[in-house]
Amino acid sequence: MTVKCFEFNMFPVNTYVLSDETNEAVIIDAGCYYEDEQEMLKQYIERNGLKVKHLLNTHLHLDHIFGNAFVAREYGVKPEASADDEFLLPKVEDYCRMFGFKLNEETPSIGNYLKEGDEIRFGNTVLKVIQAPGHSPGSLVYYNGKDNCLFCGDVLFRGSIGRTDLDKGDYHQLINSISTKLFVLPDQTIVYTGHGESTTIGNEKMNNPFFR
Repeated sequence: MTVKCFEFNMFPVNTYVLSDETNEAVIIDAGCYYEDEQEMLKQYIERNGLKVKHLLNTHLHLDHIFGNAFVAREYGVKPEASADDEFLLPKVEDYCRMFGFKLNEETPSIGNYLKEGDEIRFGNTVLKVIQAPGHSPGSLVYYNGKDNCLFCGDVLFRGSIGRTDLDKGDYHQLINSISTKLFVLPDQTIVYTGHGESTTIGNEKMNNPFFR
């Protein structure tokens, strides 16, 4: 599986494009707010001849969904996320105003509700859906055991964890999610985060100060 990461600028967020030898692909957390960022994503997909089959969200905080409308329109795929985060969508415009800018375009509704144990298939690749609430009530992690990697949004970071002071965040729930859902995975599992550098499960079990 090929993993391409774009770091977009409004709130430096990692958007991932996953593809395999069939050229089928998924996009995780389309954070492209600006037109040039959307064009960058589009050019990568066109240049590599990719066919976008899924638009996945780890959660529905505004920085992770800026590009949902663009991707939905360009590739005919609707956002897939947890129903537990759906309450955030009507608030996106208000959140944008709080930060002093306008929403670039109306955010599309969830097209497919995901839950624990669901499988996302594209080409010869399977992502397993893991529910990991705490940063938001509907936070999801996408895990690929074959390639020893996961995409966790803002659940876990290199040397840190997601914030829990946002709407319906829960610190103790987040700690439990990481301990019981992520730290049971193999130590060599690569953790592709929603912001910043990637890490591994083993590194975070050993060094993350929230778990010492």
